[in-house]
Amino acid sequence: MAFYTKLGSLPPKRHIQFRRPDGGLYSEEVFGTLGFTGPTSTLYHIHPPTQVAGWKPISKCRPEYVEREFMRMRHIRGAAAKPMGDPVTGRVVLFGNEDVEMSLCVPCEEMNYHFKSGTGDECIFIHHGSGTVFSSFGTLKFRRKDYVIIPKGITYRMVFDPTKPGDSEPRFLVIESVNGSHILPPPRYLSKQSSQFLEHAPYCERDIGLPQLPLTYDTRGTYEVRIKTRGFIHSYNYHYHPLDVVGWDGCYYPYTFNIDDFSPIVGKHHMPPPTHQTFEAHNFVICSFCPRLLDFHPQAVVVPYNHSNLDSDEVLYYVEGNYKARKGIESASLTLHPQGIPHGPHPGTVEASLGATRTDELAVMCDTFRPLYPTRAALELDDPAYPLSWEQASTGATENTGHTEKVDTWQ
Repeated sequence: MAFYTKLGSLPPKRHIQFRRPDGGLYSEEVFGTLGFTGPTSTLYHIHPPTQVAGWKPISKCRPEYVEREFMRMRHIRGAAAKPMGDPVTGRVVLFGNEDVEMSLCVPCEEMNYHFKSGTGDECIFIHHGSGTVFSSFGTLKFRRKDYVIIPKGITYRMVFDPTKPGDSEPRFLVIESVNGSHILPPPRYLSKQSSQFLEHAPYCERDIGLPQLPLTYDTRGTYEVRIKTRGFIHSYNYHYHPLDVVGWDGCYYPYTFNIDDFSPIVGKHHMPPPTHQTFEAHNFVICSFCPRLLDFHPQAVVVPYNHSNLDSDEVLYYVEGNYKARKGIESASLTLHPQGIPHGPHPGTVEASLGATRTDELAVMCDTFRPLYPTRAALELDDPAYPLSWEQASTGATENTGHTEKVDTWQ
C-alpha cells in the first residue's frame, strides 16, 4: 500500500537491539520487495522466522488451460459452482495466463493450517460472507463486498463467520498475480511527491481497512504453513505459532477496501472503463462498476458503445443488479470477451435505455493484456449459447419504453 502504518511494539530505531521480557532478542525481519528498493515492512518475531522443518511438496497447483487455439465469447455460470474445500483448497481456477489467475471459491471447510503465496499478490473479492484474516500483520476483518488485498509472502489463515439463517453461503473471487508484479492502486491516483491519494481519486486512505490487534500468538506446538510457489503447494512445519510478531511498521501489509466505498466518476457522455479502475498490476487491471448516475447530455446514449478493446481480454464478474442488458446473466456469472472481437449492448437495450438517469449495477472487471485461457473447470460451467445472444431476432427496431429511472450498463 502507498502509505506508512504500524502496529504493536517497536524499538525507537531500525536494526538495533530490541529485547523480550526474558532478556532475549526479538528477531527482526525485513520484509521487502523489488530487491529492497520497493515497499517494505519490518517485523519483530518472538522466535527466529527461519526455524522450520518437515518441508515437502504436497500437491500441484499449476492450472492446465484448454482450448488455447479457440477464441470466442464465454459465459461461465459461476452460481452453479459447488461448495468444496477450505478458503485455499476450494479455489477453482477458471481463467488465466502468464500474468494472472482468476478463481472462484465456495468454501465449506475450515483452514486447519496457515498459508502464504510465494507466487504473487492476491486480490480476494468477498461476494458473500464475512470473517477474519489472521495474518502476521494482525487481525483483518472482512465483510461482504470487500476487496481483501494480501501481498505476496504474507502468512495468513482465513476464517469465515458462521452463516446466519437466510444468508448466502461464503463465496469469493480471487484475482492473483502470477508474474511477480504487485496489485496496487493506479499510480495516477497518487501524489508523486508523497504517495498520498489525490483529490480526483475515487477512493482514499480513509476507505482502507488496516490490520488491528490482536497481533501476537505466543504458543508452542506443531503448526503447518503451506506455501504456494513453483507450481506446487509446499508444506512446512513450525514448532511455534507462525503469527508470533509483536510489532511491525512499513508500507507492505494486507488491507481491505469495500467496493461500496468506490466513488464512481460520471460525465456528460459515456465514460470509458478506465474511469472505473481500482487496482493494477503488470499486464492487468481491476475495475469496479458501481451504482451511479448516468450521463447527463440530453441525447446521451447511456449504455456502453460497441467496442473493440484491441489489446485486452475482458472478464466481468457480476455481483448484483438488474441483468436485463445481458441475456441469461445472473449473480456470480462471469463473462469473457476476448481481444479482437467487438462486443457491446445486447439487441434492444440501447433504445430501451434512452432517458434512464441511474444504474444499480455492481460488477468486478479484470482486463488483461495477454489472452486468457479457460480451464476444464470453466468449460464445465460454460454457456455455449452465449456468443449467439447478440443475434438480431428481427430488424432490430425496439420500442423506447421512455423510462427515466434505472438501467444497467454492463460492459
